[in-house]
Amino acid sequence: MNPTPSLERLRFNMIEQQIRPWDVLDLEVLDLLASIRREDYVPAEHRALAFFDMEIPLGDGSVPGQVMLSPKVEARMLQDLHVQKHESVLEIGTGSGFMAALLAHRAAQVLSLEIDPALAARAAETLRRNGVSNVEVRNADGAVPLPSGPSFDVIVLSGSVARIPQNLLGSLKVGGRLAAIVGEEPMMRAHFVTRTSESKWDTVQPWDTVAPRLLNFPEPSRFSF
Repeated sequence: MNPTPSLERLRFNMIEQQIRPWDVLDLEVLDLLASIRREDYVPAEHRALAFFDMEIPLGDGSVPGQVMLSPKVEARMLQDLHVQKHESVLEIGTGSGFMAALLAHRAAQVLSLEIDPALAARAAETLRRNGVSNVEVRNADGAVPLPSGPSFDVIVLSGSVARIPQNLLGSLKVGGRLAAIVGEEPMMRAHFVTRTSESKWDTVQPWDTVAPRLLNFPEPSRFSF
């Protein structure tokens, strides 16, 4: 009978078998994934799934789509955003708080918005317990327009939307980047938008994935004639 793998072995396997093969090769990102305890952010009833290549349910099931994104998607988004130590970050969809913890170790300050008050409170407590002091978790609807004007170097949507929210683009500083998973099932693409001037944004779509919807962002019309 084989012994149960240790948490460190499971973490190592997650990085080597899921994350590296998804072209996450930035050594600083890989070191971060090796040092931050993902299992601390997983609900207790799903802790055994912490290192699996899957989305992990959050909440009580009453609100659809509340999940931790798969490890490889979180890692690839973090790598491709190139977050710098002096930068400010806005995350839409705190969920478990794990992505906020990753961002916090790369950035100066993170504001993370979570529409579900229970999830927001749990994530804030988990971050506090793990010594992450530069994240503010706010119970708020990320689809509600923010005050006008550029405020953030990086904006991350930790879930999918039908289209890039234009109001969030206006909240990027020049040189700032926004990451979102955009489209309809079964085909979505990661979009990375860079604000190159006051009036210009450049977009790349480097990889495909699928993620649950963030709540309250506009959906395309379903009418047909």
